[in-house]
Amino acid sequence: MILTSLNLYQYRLPLDVLLPVGKQRIDHRAGLVLQACARAEGEHRQVEVEIAPLSGIDVDEQVLVGFSREALAQVQTALTELLPQLCGQHIDTLLDYAEQSPYPSMTFGLSLLHAKLMGKLDAIRPQTATVPLIYHPTDAGKDLLDNKIAAFGKHVHSVKVKVAQTSIEDELSLIYGILRTRPDLKLRLDANRGFTLEQAIEFAACLPLNTIEYIEEPCQNPQDNLEFYQAIGMPYALDESLNDPDYQFAMQNGLTALVIKPMLLGSIEKLANLIETAQSYGVRCIISSSLESSLGISDLAHLAAILTPDEIPGLDTLSAFSQDLVVSSGKKHCLTLAQLEPIALHTIDSMQQNDDAAKREEN
Repeated sequence: MILTSLNLYQYRLPLDVLLPVGKQRIDHRAGLVLQACARAEGEHRQVEVEIAPLSGIDVDEQVLVGFSREALAQVQTALTELLPQLCGQHIDTLLDYAEQSPYPSMTFGLSLLHAKLMGKLDAIRPQTATVPLIYHPTDAGKDLLDNKIAAFGKHVHSVKVKVAQTSIEDELSLIYGILRTRPDLKLRLDANRGFTLEQAIEFAACLPLNTIEYIEEPCQNPQDNLEFYQAIGMPYALDESLNDPDYQFAMQNGLTALVIKPMLLGSIEKLANLIETAQSYGVRCIISSSLESSLGISDLAHLAAILTPDEIPGLDTLSAFSQDLVVSSGKKHCLTLAQLEPIALHTIDSMQQNDDAAKREEN
């Protein structure tokens, strides 16, 4: 299949409630949508992907730290320069350029674009089950949180709880409140490296261990995770550690899961290799969002069904979004590409016209 057009758009979606990014909070999400058309003999395909590094500024005008290494502007510039070279090429060229990119979000987006153009996601039923996300609301009342927990259906067996955000006392109260309302729930705690080793041990020692599936990145220094496990016996998961460009999977005592954010890690092939290696050691792999819009979440749900069919992904972040993007999740408003700001528009025809104009100027 030959790429006949590539169009890049920018979006900025306000959030109805603040979303946590580690200990920071954001009130909007910005990113890019890349649309591609390709054709072969008697076949024409048009698909869109979201490319949205988890970086930028929080509500306090501070730079987000601990997630994407690249800025949105860097990715936008790189794509704007790349698209004219891709137009008219075979779709496999997407994979070549994906591997050359220094930006994980761009690498993931181009490899995902290739997979969608190849139809690899078409016949897959997306993973629709979710693990609800719970965190101390900073811009909503406690009653809203209590009502959310009480409204969980019996099909919800696990919830993810953000910890190391406020005081240990408040977070223990939150956890025990959840379990009073739904004592059958299992909890996935996410500390985002927010505890010292001593704080992590103190916090975990106050918890009913039989209700905890694992805690993500419990210690500020990941080297302390093993000592934490030896002291408490609570299994832990890795998340931010995977973002290190030099990360290589190594089995550790107490390691029970990898929380995989594709937008932060790179190509689908890299994800698949990491998952295969981890699972060979009995480590669970859970696809998680980087706070993408409905377009990105839909694709992650399909990828989770392909790469981790036995795990429920962590994709419960859309409730904070004011609008959907391209793909509807049921919200009142769903933005179309026509409503977004175009950044670069390239077609084979337009490129030929530009070449002809350049030749006329030379003559």
